[in-house]
Amino acid sequence: MFYDLSVMAADGNEVSMKDYEGKVVLVVNTATGCGFTPHYKDLEAMYEKFHDKGFEIIDVPCNQFAGQAPESDEEIHEFCQLKYHTQFPQMKKSDVNGEDAIELFKFLKSEKGFEGFGKGPKALAMSALLKKMDKDYKNNPEIKWNFTKFIINRKGEVVARFEPTADMKKVAECVEELL
Repeated sequence: MFYDLSVMAADGNEVSMKDYEGKVVLVVNTATGCGFTPHYKDLEAMYEKFHDKGFEIIDVPCNQFAGQAPESDEEIHEFCQLKYHTQFPQMKKSDVNGEDAIELFKFLKSEKGFEGFGKGPKALAMSALLKKMDKDYKNNPEIKWNFTKFIINRKGEVVARFEPTADMKKVAECVEELL
């Protein structure tokens, strides 16, 4: 169950998901040097708009996708604050796939598998890239790239998974409906 899990904050303290009980939560794996890094702008806008209504973001930096988050946790935090004025906390940089994947992402992937990249140029580009990396990518729940987002409702249920190619307006609409 979502509320039984925890993650490490960038400062090394353990953060229990129980702290988010009764809230709508967006969990995202991020990177500072990715083509999707501008999603931070939309994430911060959502945080500002919905935080007072019970919305939280759990940002887990990850360096597993083309080495796009090589910085230290402190440098990632500074980058996010300076470039995107983020107010939501960044957790400790962690793996989201493989044997070292943190329990939070193992759980999220078990609840919501990969459903495709959608349509459009970004979706086609991601599909082409993934075919080279993992011929079976369509049939496994692994995180495909940075900025994959999971939405958890107020009951702790994983209700949606958005790939990085998803329109951020759709992500915001999903969150707003749950609030």
